[in-house]
Amino acid sequence: MRIILVGQGPFGEKVLDTLVRQGEDIVGVFCPKDKRGEAMAATAERSDVALFRPDKMKDDEVRRAYLDLRPELALLAFVTDIIPETLLDIPPIGTICYHPSLLPRHRGASGINWAVIQGDTRTGLTILWVDKGIDTGPILLQKEVEILPADTTGSLYFNTLFGMGIDAIVEAVALIKSGNAPKLPQDDSLSTYEPPCDDKVAAVDWSKPASDVYNLVRGCDPQPGAYSTFKDSKVRFYKARLLEPKEDKAPGEILDIHEGEIVVALNGGFLGIGKVRDAAGVKMDADEFARNVDLQVGMKFGT
Repeated sequence: MRIILVGQGPFGEKVLDTLVRQGEDIVGVFCPKDKRGEAMAATAERSDVALFRPDKMKDDEVRRAYLDLRPELALLAFVTDIIPETLLDIPPIGTICYHPSLLPRHRGASGINWAVIQGDTRTGLTILWVDKGIDTGPILLQKEVEILPADTTGSLYFNTLFGMGIDAIVEAVALIKSGNAPKLPQDDSLSTYEPPCDDKVAAVDWSKPASDVYNLVRGCDPQPGAYSTFKDSKVRFYKARLLEPKEDKAPGEILDIHEGEIVVALNGGFLGIGKVRDAAGVKMDADEFARNVDLQVGMKFGT
């Protein structure tokens, strides 16, 4: 079965390496020109697989390459570019895609982030058949995992969904080759769609319930980093923990600064912050940040 692989980053590189090692017929690799495609490009060249690094997947050269390669299946492994509908019609078997949520919940570019931000207790991954919609195609297979109270977007992805995703793609290819790959329609009545998790949604509202603030911080860890302000500069929070309140204080107020942590009052709890990224983009222990900017107990974030 002739396969085209489109992807980027460590995940795309690992998918390519795994499929090549298993003897799959990868006839072409498409990845970005910038650093997101470097690892995947190196593996393609090392594996003697035809490599293409277009500016955009909608470019005419991509369609010409698809037609020349004559793929039977296209596989999308961590793709942030838009795949035009004209490409979807070329592989006779179709195009499949890895998506890190339990579709139809959390369609969109930031499925892991929003599962954490919205306080879900379970998430997972979906391998779906791609259609012209955004994550709307039929489901080939799904894998489910628990979201633990201390999980962040980073821990879920790197510790669980990354490796599970590689295995799921291998399983999906095997099902397709055997002729037993399902195409289960999604229930659109259960669908949710959220925007990319960026600074438009990452600002901390200290008046919200403690669990909402905590979920936002861990859902934005490691990217983009939930943030507030101090002395008119953005401060991003990481390595957070939710603590039981010991007294009533104004949300956003600094309650304690000790080795490795700042403790901030929330509406119904305390937030321990272990790491901070300052306005210059430097990440450091929270107490080091406090010393650098003269942050004192009794001061407030967001003022």
